[in-house]
Amino acid sequence: MSPVIRHDWQNHEIEALFIQPFNDLLFQAHSIHRQCFDPNAVQVSTLLSIKTGACPEDCKYCSQSGHYNTGLDKEKLMEVQKVLAEAQRAHENGATRFCMGAAWKHPSRKDFPYVLEMVKGVKAMGMETCMTLGQLSEEQTAALAEAGLDYYNHNIDTSREYYSKIITTRDFDERLDTLAHVRDAGIKVCSGGIVGMGETDKDRIGFLRELANLPQHPESVPINNLVKIKGTPLENVEDIDPFDFVRMVAVARILMPHSHVRLSAGREQMNEQMQALCFFAGANSIFYGDRLLTTSNPDESDDMKLFARLGIHPEPLSENAGETPAPQSSGAFYDAAAAH
Repeated sequence: MSPVIRHDWQNHEIEALFIQPFNDLLFQAHSIHRQCFDPNAVQVSTLLSIKTGACPEDCKYCSQSGHYNTGLDKEKLMEVQKVLAEAQRAHENGATRFCMGAAWKHPSRKDFPYVLEMVKGVKAMGMETCMTLGQLSEEQTAALAEAGLDYYNHNIDTSREYYSKIITTRDFDERLDTLAHVRDAGIKVCSGGIVGMGETDKDRIGFLRELANLPQHPESVPINNLVKIKGTPLENVEDIDPFDFVRMVAVARILMPHSHVRLSAGREQMNEQMQALCFFAGANSIFYGDRLLTTSNPDESDDMKLFARLGIHPEPLSENAGETPAPQSSGAFYDAAAAH
């Protein structure tokens, strides 16, 4: 049950992973996780909204979309020094990566120089830097790389087939174009999506397949559990079954063995037992702090208490530096996929 990097997964193979007995799936995922990572280390990031609200995109899950009335106050881009003060606080509280998000379709020419200063300032503190700013041009990506950006987050959100049911103001291939610009510039890729948006099992398979079959796996794969925001079209969608969410984490770990799989938005609605199952299934990254852009997150002290109870420790920065290994054999590494 050794991990093998593949970029040619087929839907029926991924479905075979999903439909295994729960214990078998977790055993497989944890075995692979243990070979690729310290099983008791979790990478800790902090996320800050540096520009909030009035986004022109119509993402049906998002409180920041200008298309919906969610009661969110609109804010301009934060001043650079205020962002750096927040980064320093996060650093002192144990975060090794500082992520900055702006509610834009793409960065404006006026604001972009300030964004570059934020990257340089956070980098100077000895932290890893991450940005999510929407769609990027090749020139903007190159400038972020020169400023020292380590990671760029740009989620694909869901399967290609379900995407148009969630977003109509940008198409799926535009997201992949931005990911290609980021990769070509030498910046690490952070890309995942959201489950619990009314998608089918087939959509969840397609979502993970799209990420796993990228030319290089994302270094970080956030799996978000939908936070239902009043005023958005998804405010009354049915919750995902907790075991199905854990299955998503486990299958992501199997498909992308060397990626950090992050428990992202929606962790506040998970009990401790569900989070523990996710860590066992291969999740090894979290956002730390009481806010994720505009939604709430577990209190920092609660996270540290849970870590202590589980014997988990924050992953040191030095362990984050490695690149995803080069592709190996494309052969299947687990016979159950072929057997179903």
